[in-house]
Amino acid sequence: MADKEATIYIVDLGSSMADCHNGRVESDLDWSMRYVWDKISTTVAASRKTWNVGVIGLKTDETDNPLIDQEDGGEGYEHISVLQDLGPMTMGSLATLRDRVKTSDTQSGDAISAIVLAVELIEKFTKKLKYNRKIILVTDGEAPMDSDGIDDIAEKIRGCGIQLTVLGMDFDDLEFGFKEEDKSLIKGQNEAILKGLVDKCDGLYGTIAEAISELARPRVKSVKPYKTYDGILTLGDPSVHEDAMSINVERYFKTHKATVPPASRVVMKTESSSSPPAAGDGDEMQGVEPTPSFSAVKDARTYKVNDPDAPGGKRDVDRDNLAKGYEYGRTAVHISESDYNITKIETTKGFSIVGFIHQEKYEPFLNMGETCMTIAQKFNEAAALKLSSLIHSLHELESYAVARIVTKDGKEPALILLAPHIEPDFECLHDVPLPFAEDVRNYPFPPLDRVITVQGNTITENHRNLPSQELQEAMDDYVDAMDISSWEKDEEGARTVEYAAVDDLFSPPLHRINQVIRHRATYPNQPVPPVPAILLKYAHSPEDLVAKARSDLEDLIDKASVKKVPPKAQGRKAKADKPKPISGLDIDALLKQPENKRAQINPDKAIPEFKQKVEIADNQTDIEDAMKQMGTIIRGIVTKSFGDQDYERAIEHIGVMKETAIDYEYPDLFNSFMVDFKSRLLSGEFDGNRRELWWKIRSVKLGLIDSNTSEPSKMTPEEAAAFFKTQ
Repeated sequence: MADKEATIYIVDLGSSMADCHNGRVESDLDWSMRYVWDKISTTVAASRKTWNVGVIGLKTDETDNPLIDQEDGGEGYEHISVLQDLGPMTMGSLATLRDRVKTSDTQSGDAISAIVLAVELIEKFTKKLKYNRKIILVTDGEAPMDSDGIDDIAEKIRGCGIQLTVLGMDFDDLEFGFKEEDKSLIKGQNEAILKGLVDKCDGLYGTIAEAISELARPRVKSVKPYKTYDGILTLGDPSVHEDAMSINVERYFKTHKATVPPASRVVMKTESSSSPPAAGDGDEMQGVEPTPSFSAVKDARTYKVNDPDAPGGKRDVDRDNLAKGYEYGRTAVHISESDYNITKIETTKGFSIVGFIHQEKYEPFLNMGETCMTIAQKFNEAAALKLSSLIHSLHELESYAVARIVTKDGKEPALILLAPHIEPDFECLHDVPLPFAEDVRNYPFPPLDRVITVQGNTITENHRNLPSQELQEAMDDYVDAMDISSWEKDEEGARTVEYAAVDDLFSPPLHRINQVIRHRATYPNQPVPPVPAILLKYAHSPEDLVAKARSDLEDLIDKASVKKVPPKAQGRKAKADKPKPISGLDIDALLKQPENKRAQINPDKAIPEFKQKVEIADNQTDIEDAMKQMGTIIRGIVTKSFGDQDYERAIEHIGVMKETAIDYEYPDLFNSFMVDFKSRLLSGEFDGNRRELWWKIRSVKLGLIDSNTSEPSKMTPEEAAAFFKTQ
């Protein structure tokens, strides 16, 4: 497959594209451009200089194309303009193109002529080189077309190896299940002309609605094979033993992890930043394209050491003068260059088999990392015969090979497991990395089918930690009812297809981020679109399957005696940790007095009486009353204080109030008090300037209760930190 591409999009900009049809709320142009913008932004995101894009505007007010200057006057090519010359697409050119794609005031323009123009541009750009050539026409078919010489045009398209795709606005498509009623006569004729041209070119024809519906579907990205190793595979040392095995092989990636696009660090470009960067400013980050508004962030590092004789007690040093150190816990351990050279493994490129293991003795959980495949060297029949013998031997003996590989000189060695793979016309060795001893962690767990007592006896039934026979049967029935191996419907509506097959699964975060990037690149000022339904398909179990298994689930819940956990009681501090008196008397009950005798908290004994009132509270109203009284007492202490004489006392009362609010899970009551207290304190309401008290409160960090301190709190840590700031 050619790695170079040349694609031209022909976009219908006629005045009729400004209308809305078939119940849509956006214009036909904006709706159809969803497909075009998505494809172009995908090309921009790939950052491939060999992927070239061109855009031709059809039915434009002006005429701007090279064929208009022909000797015959360019008849038939009026109202066709080249909006984007065929070439690499960048973010800058995408922004320019976005401003030029607008509906015109005319309905004149021949789509067939636009296709001819696209063929000429592609042929001139690609010459005889190996390219994937594509022309994509998006039109509503509401303008006359000249079908003369259409057979010659189709032959020219086939001869140039161009794939023609026609996407019509509300075109009839029986396979997609759409047919437009009451369409104009000229549109019906144009659909037939374009359909005939596509059939003669072996191209693609359909309605734009089908193409747009496929945009949300995750796309499988085909990547170019990447060679990780090219050399010999050995068994034994050929330089020492004459009968040692030596095979010329090539190793490629079989599976490769698709990573989420990284976020580039950019800043708003200033006038001074437009000048050439000075030496030593650092290199621009890869993948950040210079734009008129942004520039890449540059890194500059300086290293300082303590020096009493230097200004400020520190002086700058060069990186070359620094000693290497490695972090061991919180300690930096120095290692000299000589010691580092001793510990560093000097390796040479190589690929050798060090042993074999039977398939039954290998545990699948030992697989680590990505899979690669090893094949014989191309155009080497002797190597192919040797490798085939090794593959068939491993297959017949039901064994795997363990090999040591160093992909290039100086790189760390790795142990891999080689597994034979045989197909009728293809043979290879699949390999996966093996873990080192430090990578394996053994965690013992008690058996699930038996209980071993302290005395060493084994119990297999009639135990609270072992399932009964009825529970086992109920679980088996529920698992069978939730079987998804044949729950997906096929084309005929029968449930014969596996639900959530491996080939149909995808990474929702990866595809969602790519969708958002493409949308933001095309529409920088619009909000992010909602998550497509297809990305959430496997986030929940099939509703019809869950409904089918509901009775089995209810039976399982009954047999397992599943009970709903009551919500955590709020407003009652746990008493389990309180020491019990030796006498066994309930001290709280003895001290509890009638409510009318202890209705008000005595300001002189505020702290103990406040704690007792909260302890004997029966509901939230009683706790709110205690907090309210405590707040009144604190404000009174501050107001009556002579200077800062009673500030420490007020801080103690606030601390008790905060601790109680945390213990009884009423953080909002304390937060409301503190917000009101701060406002009154800073406004001078407490008989003068009491700002010194606020600085004391800040010093002991007696602020709001955030959600990290108490889960019921509605205050975030950031808001709690901002509370200490004063204007």
